[in-house]
Amino acid sequence: MSCLMVERCGELSFENPDQNAKCVRMIGDVRLRGQTGVPAERRGSYPFIDFRLLSSTTHSGEIGTKKKVKRLLSFQRYFHASRLLRGIIPQAPLHLLDEDYLGQAGHMLSKVGMWDFDIFLFDRLTNGNSLVTLLCHLFNTHGLIHHFKLDMVTLHRFLVMVQEDYHSQNPYHNAVHAADVTQAMHCYLKEPKLASFLTPLDIMLGLLAAAAHDVDHPGVNQPFLIKTNHHLANLYQNTSVLENHHWRSTIGMLRESRLLAHLPKEMTRDIEQQLGSLILATDINRQNEFLTRLKAHLQNKDLRLEDVQDRHFLLQIALKCADICNPCRIWEMSKKWSERVCEEFFRQGALEQKFQLEISPLCNQQKDSIPSIQIGFMTYIVEPLFREWARFTGNSALSELMLSHLAHNKAQWKSLLPKQHKSGGGGGGSGGPDRADHGTETEEQTVTEGVAP
Repeated sequence: MSCLMVERCGELSFENPDQNAKCVRMIGDVRLRGQTGVPAERRGSYPFIDFRLLSSTTHSGEIGTKKKVKRLLSFQRYFHASRLLRGIIPQAPLHLLDEDYLGQAGHMLSKVGMWDFDIFLFDRLTNGNSLVTLLCHLFNTHGLIHHFKLDMVTLHRFLVMVQEDYHSQNPYHNAVHAADVTQAMHCYLKEPKLASFLTPLDIMLGLLAAAAHDVDHPGVNQPFLIKTNHHLANLYQNTSVLENHHWRSTIGMLRESRLLAHLPKEMTRDIEQQLGSLILATDINRQNEFLTRLKAHLQNKDLRLEDVQDRHFLLQIALKCADICNPCRIWEMSKKWSERVCEEFFRQGALEQKFQLEISPLCNQQKDSIPSIQIGFMTYIVEPLFREWARFTGNSALSELMLSHLAHNKAQWKSLLPKQHKSGGGGGGSGGPDRADHGTETEEQTVTEGVAP
Protein backbone atom coordinates (compact mmCIF):
# COMPACT_ATOMS: atom_id res chain seq x y z
CA MET A 1 0.00 0.00 0.00
CA SER A 2 1.56 3.23 -1.07
CA CYS A 3 0.88 6.21 1.11
CA LEU A 4 0.75 9.74 -0.22
CA MET A 5 1.38 12.20 2.58
CA VAL A 6 -0.37 15.54 2.18
CA GLU A 7 0.38 18.61 4.28
CA ARG A 8 -3.04 19.28 5.68
CA CYS A 9 -4.80 19.21 8.98
CA GLY A 10 -5.04 15.82 10.57
CA GLU A 11 -5.51 13.51 7.58
CA LEU A 12 -3.42 10.88 5.88
CA SER A 13 -4.38 10.61 2.24
CA PHE A 14 -3.90 7.46 0.20
CA GLU A 15 -4.21 6.99 -3.49
CA ASN A 16 -7.88 6.07 -3.44
CA PRO A 17 -10.86 6.76 -1.16
CA ASP A 18 -11.08 3.19 0.16
CA GLN A 19 -7.53 3.30 1.44
CA ASN A 20 -8.04 6.81 2.67
CA ALA A 21 -11.09 5.72 4.69
CA LYS A 22 -8.91 3.44 6.77
CA CYS A 23 -6.40 6.07 7.74
CA VAL A 24 -8.23 9.35 8.26
CA ARG A 25 -7.13 10.80 11.57
CA MET A 26 -8.73 13.72 13.29
CA ILE A 27 -5.99 15.00 15.50
CA GLY A 28 -6.57 18.38 16.79
CA ASP A 29 -5.96 22.02 16.66
CA VAL A 30 -3.93 23.25 13.75
CA ARG A 31 -2.16 26.52 13.15
CA LEU A 32 -1.90 27.90 9.67
CA ARG A 33 0.25 30.74 8.42
CA GLY A 34 -0.96 32.67 5.43
CA GLN A 35 1.04 34.98 3.24
CA THR A 36 1.02 37.62 5.95
CA GLY A 37 2.56 35.25 8.50
CA VAL A 38 -0.29 35.85 10.95
CA PRO A 39 -1.28 32.56 12.69
CA ALA A 40 -4.91 31.54 12.34
CA GLU A 41 -6.35 29.11 14.88
CA ARG A 42 -9.14 26.68 14.10
CA ARG A 43 -10.33 23.30 15.32
CA GLY A 44 -10.91 20.15 13.33
CA SER A 45 -9.20 18.41 10.47
CA TYR A 46 -10.91 20.06 7.55
CA PRO A 47 -8.29 21.86 5.46
CA PHE A 48 -8.59 25.57 6.07
CA ILE A 49 -9.84 27.42 2.99
CA ASP A 50 -7.43 30.36 2.79
CA PHE A 51 -9.24 32.87 0.61
CA ARG A 52 -6.19 35.13 0.53
CA LEU A 53 -4.62 32.50 -1.72
CA LEU A 54 -7.76 31.93 -3.74
CA SER A 55 -7.61 35.09 -5.80
CA SER A 56 -4.04 34.48 -6.89
CA THR A 57 -4.49 30.79 -7.74
CA THR A 58 -7.98 30.57 -9.19
CA HIS A 59 -6.66 29.92 -12.68
CA SER A 60 -3.62 27.89 -11.75
CA GLY A 61 -5.33 24.78 -10.37
CA GLU A 62 -3.09 24.95 -7.33
CA ILE A 63 -5.47 26.29 -4.71
CA GLY A 64 -4.26 25.49 -1.25
CA THR A 65 -0.88 24.05 -2.22
CA LYS A 66 0.99 26.98 -0.65
CA LYS A 67 -0.46 26.37 2.78
CA LYS A 68 1.90 25.02 5.41
CA VAL A 69 0.08 23.05 8.05
CA LYS A 70 1.57 22.20 11.41
CA ARG A 71 0.04 19.00 12.79
CA LEU A 72 -0.17 18.17 16.47
CA LEU A 73 0.01 14.71 17.97
CA SER A 74 -3.21 13.06 19.02
CA PHE A 75 -2.47 13.31 22.73
CA GLN A 76 -2.18 17.07 22.27
CA ARG A 77 -5.68 17.08 20.86
CA TYR A 78 -6.90 15.38 24.00
CA PHE A 79 -5.07 17.94 26.07
CA HIS A 80 -7.02 20.70 24.36
CA ALA A 81 -10.37 18.94 24.02
CA SER A 82 -10.80 16.71 27.04
CA ARG A 83 -11.63 17.84 30.53
CA LEU A 84 -9.90 14.74 31.82
CA LEU A 85 -6.50 15.85 30.55
CA ARG A 86 -7.01 19.42 31.66
CA GLY A 87 -6.80 18.21 35.22
CA ILE A 88 -10.54 17.97 35.86
CA ILE A 89 -10.48 14.34 36.95
CA PRO A 90 -13.74 13.06 38.48
CA GLN A 91 -13.34 11.00 41.62
CA ALA A 92 -15.82 8.43 40.32
CA PRO A 93 -15.49 7.92 36.54
CA LEU A 94 -19.00 6.51 36.16
CA HIS A 95 -20.36 9.83 37.41
CA LEU A 96 -18.33 11.84 34.93
CA LEU A 97 -21.36 13.69 33.60
CA ASP A 98 -23.18 14.30 36.87
CA GLU A 99 -22.60 18.04 36.59
CA ASP A 100 -24.33 18.02 33.18
CA TYR A 101 -27.42 16.40 34.63
CA LEU A 102 -28.00 18.98 37.31
CA GLY A 103 -30.73 21.60 37.34
CA GLN A 104 -32.64 22.67 34.26
CA ALA A 105 -30.53 20.68 31.79
CA GLY A 106 -31.37 17.49 33.65
CA HIS A 107 -35.05 18.41 33.65
CA MET A 108 -34.92 18.99 29.89
CA LEU A 109 -33.35 15.57 29.33
CA SER A 110 -36.36 13.97 30.98
CA LYS A 111 -38.38 15.35 28.04
CA VAL A 112 -35.87 14.62 25.29
CA GLY A 113 -38.42 12.58 23.38
CA MET A 114 -40.80 15.54 22.99
CA TRP A 115 -40.93 17.23 19.58
CA ASP A 116 -40.91 20.74 21.10
CA PHE A 117 -37.50 20.08 22.72
CA ASP A 118 -35.58 23.38 22.55
CA ILE A 119 -32.04 22.49 21.51
CA PHE A 120 -30.90 26.13 21.66
CA LEU A 121 -31.90 26.42 25.31
CA PHE A 122 -30.37 23.04 26.05
CA ASP A 123 -27.09 24.10 24.46
CA ARG A 124 -26.99 27.19 26.67
CA LEU A 125 -27.79 25.19 29.80
CA THR A 126 -24.98 22.72 29.03
CA ASN A 127 -22.50 25.52 28.35
CA GLY A 128 -22.15 24.61 24.68
CA ASN A 129 -21.90 20.86 25.32
CA SER A 130 -25.33 19.86 24.01
CA LEU A 131 -24.07 17.13 21.69
CA VAL A 132 -21.88 15.39 24.28
CA THR A 133 -24.48 15.61 27.03
CA LEU A 134 -27.34 14.48 24.80
CA LEU A 135 -25.47 11.49 23.35
CA CYS A 136 -24.26 10.27 26.75
CA HIS A 137 -27.82 10.47 28.04
CA LEU A 138 -29.31 8.66 25.02
CA PHE A 139 -26.66 5.93 25.05
CA ASN A 140 -27.53 5.35 28.68
CA THR A 141 -31.31 5.43 28.33
CA HIS A 142 -31.22 3.08 25.32
CA GLY A 143 -29.02 0.65 27.27
CA LEU A 144 -26.22 0.86 24.70
CA ILE A 145 -23.43 1.36 27.24
CA HIS A 146 -24.35 -1.87 29.00
CA HIS A 147 -25.17 -3.86 25.86
CA PHE A 148 -21.92 -3.05 24.03
CA LYS A 149 -19.86 -2.88 27.25
CA LEU A 150 -18.67 0.62 26.41
CA ASP A 151 -16.26 2.41 28.72
CA MET A 152 -17.91 5.63 29.87
CA VAL A 153 -14.72 7.67 29.89
CA THR A 154 -13.81 6.49 26.38
CA LEU A 155 -17.34 7.24 25.15
CA HIS A 156 -17.16 10.72 26.59
CA ARG A 157 -13.77 11.30 25.00
CA PHE A 158 -15.03 10.17 21.60
CA LEU A 159 -18.08 12.42 21.82
CA VAL A 160 -15.89 15.37 22.79
CA MET A 161 -13.79 14.68 19.69
CA VAL A 162 -16.92 14.72 17.52
CA GLN A 163 -18.29 17.89 19.12
CA GLU A 164 -14.98 19.72 18.88
CA ASP A 165 -14.62 18.88 15.19
CA TYR A 166 -17.77 20.78 14.31
CA HIS A 167 -16.93 24.38 13.44
CA SER A 168 -18.58 26.70 15.92
CA GLN A 169 -18.13 29.64 13.54
CA ASN A 170 -20.58 28.07 11.09
CA PRO A 171 -24.01 29.66 11.58
CA TYR A 172 -25.79 26.40 10.71
CA HIS A 173 -23.51 23.38 10.26
CA ASN A 174 -22.23 23.23 13.83
CA ALA A 175 -22.52 20.98 16.87
CA VAL A 176 -25.93 22.40 17.81
CA HIS A 177 -27.30 21.28 14.43
CA ALA A 178 -25.81 17.84 15.08
CA ALA A 179 -27.50 17.72 18.49
CA ASP A 180 -30.79 18.81 16.96
CA VAL A 181 -30.61 16.08 14.31
CA THR A 182 -29.72 13.53 17.00
CA GLN A 183 -32.72 14.52 19.12
CA ALA A 184 -34.99 14.23 16.08
CA MET A 185 -33.50 10.83 15.27
CA HIS A 186 -34.25 9.71 18.82
CA CYS A 187 -37.89 10.70 18.30
CA TYR A 188 -38.08 8.77 15.02
CA LEU A 189 -36.51 5.67 16.55
CA LYS A 190 -39.42 5.65 18.99
CA GLU A 191 -42.08 5.53 16.24
CA PRO A 192 -44.25 2.46 17.00
CA LYS A 193 -44.04 1.13 13.41
CA LEU A 194 -40.23 1.04 13.70
CA ALA A 195 -39.28 0.79 17.37
CA SER A 196 -40.34 -2.81 18.01
CA PHE A 197 -38.05 -4.09 15.24
CA LEU A 198 -34.90 -2.16 16.12
CA THR A 199 -31.89 -3.92 17.61
CA PRO A 200 -29.36 -2.21 19.91
CA LEU A 201 -27.00 -2.07 16.93
CA ASP A 202 -29.62 -0.28 14.83
CA ILE A 203 -30.16 2.29 17.58
CA MET A 204 -26.45 2.89 18.11
CA LEU A 205 -25.88 3.29 14.37
CA GLY A 206 -28.77 5.73 14.07
CA LEU A 207 -27.58 7.90 16.95
CA LEU A 208 -23.91 7.86 15.93
CA ALA A 209 -24.73 8.71 12.31
CA ALA A 210 -26.97 11.56 13.40
CA ALA A 211 -24.31 12.97 15.72
CA ALA A 212 -21.48 12.78 13.16
CA HIS A 213 -23.32 13.26 9.87
CA ASP A 214 -21.90 16.78 9.29
CA VAL A 215 -18.70 16.58 11.34
CA ASP A 216 -15.94 18.96 10.23
CA HIS A 217 -18.27 20.75 7.79
CA PRO A 218 -16.49 23.80 6.30
CA GLY A 219 -19.61 25.95 5.87
CA VAL A 220 -19.48 25.83 2.06
CA ASN A 221 -21.11 23.35 -0.31
CA GLN A 222 -19.86 20.72 -2.71
CA PRO A 223 -20.05 22.91 -5.86
CA PHE A 224 -17.84 25.45 -4.11
CA LEU A 225 -15.22 22.78 -3.35
CA ILE A 226 -15.35 21.56 -6.93
CA LYS A 227 -14.95 24.94 -8.59
CA THR A 228 -12.08 25.89 -6.26
CA ASN A 229 -10.32 22.61 -7.06
CA HIS A 230 -10.27 21.54 -3.44
CA HIS A 231 -8.30 18.36 -2.78
CA LEU A 232 -11.33 16.63 -1.21
CA ALA A 233 -13.29 17.14 -4.43
CA ASN A 234 -10.45 15.47 -6.31
CA LEU A 235 -10.11 12.68 -3.74
CA TYR A 236 -13.79 11.75 -3.88
CA GLN A 237 -14.10 12.46 -7.61
CA ASN A 238 -16.73 15.20 -7.12
CA THR A 239 -19.24 12.68 -5.71
CA SER A 240 -20.77 13.12 -2.23
CA VAL A 241 -17.59 14.99 -1.34
CA LEU A 242 -18.66 16.33 2.06
CA GLU A 243 -20.58 13.22 3.06
CA ASN A 244 -17.58 11.02 2.28
CA HIS A 245 -15.41 13.31 4.37
CA HIS A 246 -17.88 13.25 7.28
CA TRP A 247 -17.95 9.45 7.18
CA ARG A 248 -14.20 8.91 6.96
CA SER A 249 -13.61 11.50 9.64
CA THR A 250 -16.00 9.61 11.91
CA ILE A 251 -14.11 6.38 11.27
CA GLY A 252 -10.87 8.15 12.14
CA MET A 253 -12.26 9.36 15.45
CA LEU A 254 -13.73 5.96 16.31
CA ARG A 255 -10.37 4.34 15.75
CA GLU A 256 -8.39 7.03 17.50
CA SER A 257 -10.62 6.92 20.57
CA ARG A 258 -10.71 3.09 20.53
CA LEU A 259 -14.35 3.24 21.56
CA LEU A 260 -15.14 -0.03 19.78
CA ALA A 261 -11.70 -1.64 20.02
CA HIS A 262 -12.99 -4.37 22.35
CA LEU A 263 -15.57 -5.58 19.81
CA PRO A 264 -14.84 -8.29 17.20
CA LYS A 265 -13.09 -6.90 14.13
CA GLU A 266 -15.81 -8.11 11.78
CA MET A 267 -18.39 -6.27 13.84
CA THR A 268 -16.42 -3.01 13.88
CA ARG A 269 -15.91 -3.23 10.11
CA ASP A 270 -19.65 -3.71 9.67
CA ILE A 271 -20.38 -0.74 11.93
CA GLU A 272 -18.01 1.45 9.93
CA GLN A 273 -19.61 0.44 6.62
CA GLN A 274 -23.16 0.94 7.90
CA LEU A 275 -22.25 4.35 9.31
CA GLY A 276 -20.95 5.25 5.87
CA SER A 277 -24.14 4.10 4.19
CA LEU A 278 -26.22 6.20 6.60
CA ILE A 279 -24.13 9.36 6.35
CA LEU A 280 -23.84 9.14 2.55
CA ALA A 281 -27.66 8.96 2.38
CA THR A 282 -27.83 12.56 3.64
CA ASP A 283 -26.44 13.82 0.31
CA ILE A 284 -29.31 16.02 -0.92
CA ASN A 285 -28.41 15.14 -4.50
CA ARG A 286 -29.67 11.61 -3.76
CA GLN A 287 -33.05 12.83 -2.55
CA ASN A 288 -35.06 11.54 -5.51
CA GLU A 289 -33.27 8.19 -5.38
CA PHE A 290 -34.38 7.52 -1.81
CA LEU A 291 -37.81 9.08 -2.24
CA THR A 292 -38.54 6.90 -5.27
CA ARG A 293 -37.45 3.76 -3.41
CA LEU A 294 -39.58 4.64 -0.38
CA LYS A 295 -42.66 5.29 -2.54
CA ALA A 296 -42.18 1.98 -4.31
CA HIS A 297 -41.86 0.06 -1.04
CA LEU A 298 -44.97 1.70 0.38
CA GLN A 299 -46.92 1.14 -2.82
CA ASN A 300 -45.91 -2.53 -2.99
CA LYS A 301 -46.23 -3.00 0.77
CA ASP A 302 -43.07 -5.07 0.72
CA LEU A 303 -41.09 -3.58 3.61
CA ARG A 304 -40.09 -6.37 5.97
CA LEU A 305 -38.52 -4.82 9.04
CA GLU A 306 -37.43 -8.23 10.26
CA ASP A 307 -34.95 -7.97 7.38
CA VAL A 308 -31.78 -6.12 8.33
CA GLN A 309 -31.56 -4.51 4.88
CA ASP A 310 -35.06 -3.06 5.09
CA ARG A 311 -34.40 -1.78 8.60
CA HIS A 312 -31.21 -0.13 7.38
CA PHE A 313 -33.10 1.54 4.55
CA LEU A 314 -35.62 2.94 7.06
CA LEU A 315 -32.74 4.21 9.19
CA GLN A 316 -31.44 6.03 6.12
CA ILE A 317 -34.86 7.61 5.55
CA ALA A 318 -35.14 8.52 9.25
CA LEU A 319 -31.74 10.21 9.16
CA LYS A 320 -32.66 12.11 6.00
CA CYS A 321 -35.84 13.30 7.74
CA ALA A 322 -33.95 14.28 10.88
CA ASP A 323 -31.40 16.21 8.82
CA ILE A 324 -34.03 18.43 7.18
CA CYS A 325 -36.70 18.50 9.90
CA ASN A 326 -36.25 22.16 10.83
CA PRO A 327 -39.32 23.30 8.83
CA CYS A 328 -41.35 20.77 10.85
CA ARG A 329 -40.43 22.30 14.21
CA ILE A 330 -42.46 24.97 15.98
CA TRP A 331 -42.26 28.33 14.21
CA GLU A 332 -39.89 30.01 16.67
CA MET A 333 -37.23 27.32 16.33
CA SER A 334 -37.86 26.72 12.64
CA LYS A 335 -37.42 30.41 11.85
CA LYS A 336 -34.16 30.55 13.79
CA TRP A 337 -32.73 27.59 11.88
CA SER A 338 -33.90 29.08 8.57
CA GLU A 339 -32.12 32.34 9.30
CA ARG A 340 -28.96 30.48 10.25
CA VAL A 341 -28.79 28.33 7.14
CA CYS A 342 -29.46 31.33 4.90
CA GLU A 343 -26.73 33.28 6.68
CA GLU A 344 -24.36 30.44 5.80
CA PHE A 345 -25.56 30.53 2.17
CA PHE A 346 -25.05 34.27 1.97
CA ARG A 347 -21.58 34.07 3.49
CA GLN A 348 -20.58 31.67 0.75
CA GLY A 349 -22.13 33.94 -1.88
CA ALA A 350 -20.22 36.94 -0.54
CA LEU A 351 -16.94 35.03 -0.75
CA GLU A 352 -17.70 33.88 -4.26
CA GLN A 353 -18.46 37.45 -5.29
CA LYS A 354 -15.32 38.77 -3.62
CA PHE A 355 -13.11 36.34 -5.50
CA GLN A 356 -14.97 36.70 -8.80
CA LEU A 357 -16.48 33.23 -8.79
CA GLU A 358 -19.96 32.44 -10.03
CA ILE A 359 -22.38 32.86 -7.12
CA SER A 360 -24.01 29.55 -6.23
CA PRO A 361 -27.82 29.13 -6.33
CA LEU A 362 -29.61 30.64 -3.31
CA CYS A 363 -26.38 32.30 -2.09
CA ASN A 364 -26.96 35.79 -3.51
CA GLN A 365 -28.26 37.96 -0.69
CA GLN A 366 -29.17 40.72 -3.16
CA LYS A 367 -31.52 38.46 -5.13
CA ASP A 368 -32.53 35.58 -2.84
CA SER A 369 -34.79 36.26 0.13
CA ILE A 370 -35.07 33.98 3.14
CA PRO A 371 -38.83 33.47 2.68
CA SER A 372 -38.49 32.46 -0.97
CA ILE A 373 -35.61 30.09 -0.19
CA GLN A 374 -37.57 28.43 2.59
CA ILE A 375 -40.78 28.08 0.59
CA GLY A 376 -38.85 26.40 -2.20
CA PHE A 377 -37.06 24.12 0.25
CA MET A 378 -40.30 23.09 1.91
CA THR A 379 -42.11 22.55 -1.41
CA TYR A 380 -39.51 20.52 -3.28
CA ILE A 381 -37.50 18.81 -0.54
CA VAL A 382 -39.29 18.62 2.80
CA GLU A 383 -42.96 18.06 1.96
CA PRO A 384 -42.48 15.11 -0.43
CA LEU A 385 -40.22 13.25 2.02
CA PHE A 386 -42.32 13.85 5.12
CA ARG A 387 -45.55 12.90 3.36
CA GLU A 388 -44.06 9.49 2.58
CA TRP A 389 -42.63 9.17 6.10
CA ALA A 390 -46.14 9.82 7.42
CA ARG A 391 -47.45 7.03 5.15
CA PHE A 392 -44.86 4.66 6.61
CA THR A 393 -45.70 5.56 10.21
CA GLY A 394 -49.42 5.19 9.56
CA ASN A 395 -49.94 8.92 10.18
CA SER A 396 -48.62 8.67 13.70
CA ALA A 397 -49.20 11.49 16.16
CA LEU A 398 -45.67 12.78 15.60
CA SER A 399 -46.01 12.69 11.81
CA GLU A 400 -49.28 14.61 11.93
CA LEU A 401 -47.73 17.16 14.28
CA MET A 402 -44.74 17.66 11.99
CA LEU A 403 -46.92 18.10 8.89
CA SER A 404 -49.07 20.56 10.80
CA HIS A 405 -46.03 22.62 11.78
CA LEU A 406 -44.76 22.42 8.21
CA ALA A 407 -48.00 23.81 6.77
CA HIS A 408 -48.10 26.58 9.37
CA ASN A 409 -44.47 27.54 8.82
CA LYS A 410 -44.88 27.62 5.07
CA ALA A 411 -47.86 29.96 5.46
CA GLN A 412 -45.78 32.16 7.75
CA TRP A 413 -42.99 32.44 5.20
CA LYS A 414 -45.49 33.24 2.45
CA SER A 415 -46.80 36.12 4.53
CA LEU A 416 -43.24 37.43 4.82
CA LEU A 417 -42.45 37.30 1.11
CA PRO A 418 -41.28 40.62 -0.36
CA LYS A 419 -43.97 42.45 -2.28
CA GLN A 420 -42.39 41.79 -5.67
CA HIS A 421 -42.61 38.02 -5.02
CA LYS A 422 -46.25 38.23 -3.98
CA SER A 423 -47.08 40.07 -7.19
CA GLY A 424 -45.22 37.47 -9.27
CA GLY A 425 -42.29 39.65 -10.26
CA GLY A 426 -38.57 39.58 -9.56
CA GLY A 427 -36.88 37.49 -7.00
CA GLY A 428 -34.56 34.61 -6.51
CA GLY A 429 -35.16 31.30 -4.86
CA SER A 430 -38.48 29.71 -5.71
CA GLY A 431 -40.55 32.81 -6.44
CA GLY A 432 -43.93 33.71 -4.98
CA PRO A 433 -46.48 31.51 -3.25
CA ASP A 434 -48.13 30.21 -6.42
CA ARG A 435 -44.84 29.37 -8.04
CA ALA A 436 -43.66 27.70 -4.84
CA ASP A 437 -46.59 25.32 -4.98
CA HIS A 438 -46.52 24.74 -8.74
CA GLY A 439 -42.90 25.25 -9.68
CA THR A 440 -40.91 24.03 -12.62
CA GLU A 441 -38.34 21.27 -12.79
CA THR A 442 -35.64 23.91 -13.19
CA GLU A 443 -36.70 25.58 -9.95
CA GLU A 444 -36.65 22.24 -8.15
CA GLN A 445 -33.11 21.60 -9.40
CA THR A 446 -32.03 25.07 -8.24
CA VAL A 447 -33.38 24.46 -4.75
CA THR A 448 -31.72 21.03 -4.58
CA GLU A 449 -28.37 22.50 -5.59
CA GLY A 450 -28.73 25.40 -3.21
CA VAL A 451 -29.53 23.44 -0.06
CA ALA A 452 -26.48 21.21 -0.40
CA PRO A 453 -23.98 22.90 2.04
